[in-house]
Amino acid sequence: MRNALLLPLFAMLTACTLPSCGESARLAVKDGMGPNPTLPAPDKRLIPTVNIAPATGWANGAKPIAAAGLAVNAFAQGLDHPRWLYVLPNGDVLVAETNAPPRPEDGKGIKGAIMKAVMKRAGAGVPSANRITLLRDADHDGVAETRTVFLQGLASPFGMALVGETFYVANADALMQFPYRTGDTSIQSSGSKVADLPGGPINHHWTKSLVASADGKRLYVGVGSNSNVAENDIEAETSRAAILEIDPATGATRVFASGLRNPVGLAWQPQSGALWTSVNERDELGSDLVPDYMTSVRDGAFYGWPYSYYGQTVDARVKPPRPDLVAKAIKPDYALGPHTASLGLTFSNAAALLPASYADGAFIGQHGSWNRQPPSGYKVIFVPFANGMPKGEARDVLTGFLDAKENAQGRPVGVIVDKQGALLVADDVGNVIWRVTAAR
Repeated sequence: MRNALLLPLFAMLTACTLPSCGESARLAVKDGMGPNPTLPAPDKRLIPTVNIAPATGWANGAKPIAAAGLAVNAFAQGLDHPRWLYVLPNGDVLVAETNAPPRPEDGKGIKGAIMKAVMKRAGAGVPSANRITLLRDADHDGVAETRTVFLQGLASPFGMALVGETFYVANADALMQFPYRTGDTSIQSSGSKVADLPGGPINHHWTKSLVASADGKRLYVGVGSNSNVAENDIEAETSRAAILEIDPATGATRVFASGLRNPVGLAWQPQSGALWTSVNERDELGSDLVPDYMTSVRDGAFYGWPYSYYGQTVDARVKPPRPDLVAKAIKPDYALGPHTASLGLTFSNAAALLPASYADGAFIGQHGSWNRQPPSGYKVIFVPFANGMPKGEARDVLTGFLDAKENAQGRPVGVIVDKQGALLVADDVGNVIWRVTAAR
């Protein structure tokens, strides 16, 4: 009976993404980008927009479209839902092949069941491989010829960091450490736990990104919220929607910055030394709200979630309100467009194999919307910087992840610059790592 009820409801939700149902974007994506994005009035509906790009993968030989002056090739193919990347000092590339852990309380009720169906259609319903794979391009031809299982038996791994001879992995519920020696192609140790991370039976935003301080004495973990706008009660958000600072020597943990709904990408800006993050904002306020963003992160700062967005714009859905916290909410530095699902973040730092126009700025992997009409994201973009801050409009780096019928051939997630100075992009629907260089 339950499935019989869900199928027509899901069909209705899908049908109501069409323009004839009335809710579609009135603004261009670019209007929700930059330091001062347009923030229209919320468009709240009984049935929120669901506009799914079905995951199809790439046809043989197909690939994304590189911007003028750039070229793209497959660095590695045939992976299992690759989402996050890390480059070791010797040039080996690590990829987390991962997906959501079991979350029995996150899919309850009709809304939860519909969300499961949405994510499955979008390519996010596959089981987690729970491993990190090592890719080695020893002859430097831009294609990895060696592939080995670096770590396995993990729990939805995501963020990775190497400090000295200790390799850290942020699982969905714990920060783990393992011994590593330069050149290792696999780790056999079962490792040990450094600190617990927020998990549990909901674990709505399960990914845990990770970056180490320059001296290795602190680790920073991005932890997403357990809900859209605290509908599971604020108690369920303890140490969530935040960046946590962890002492790897003791496991001591504190909230470094809060009010960040889902801070995924974490990276140090080369000139200023500031920590930056890319954040996925809230849903169900219409196709034009709320823009995702990237921002520098201040110790002790509050960025609004769930009580306000993009600074001090109050979200009236959240009860009880907290005007005291809204008054403290910091406006982010740069909006990345509504519902673009901006996940990956890395700084170019004068990457040697990219054109000079990409020498100073940030690359962002935009996984793509499931709740905007028309779709947004599904691309890799570049935001130029000057003096440690964004300056100028974002420009496309890779497009073509959606085909002419709005099927998702791929979805970009993690981005990183490899040791040679090329940009690597993890594509979790295409199961490919793409490599971007200057065109010859």
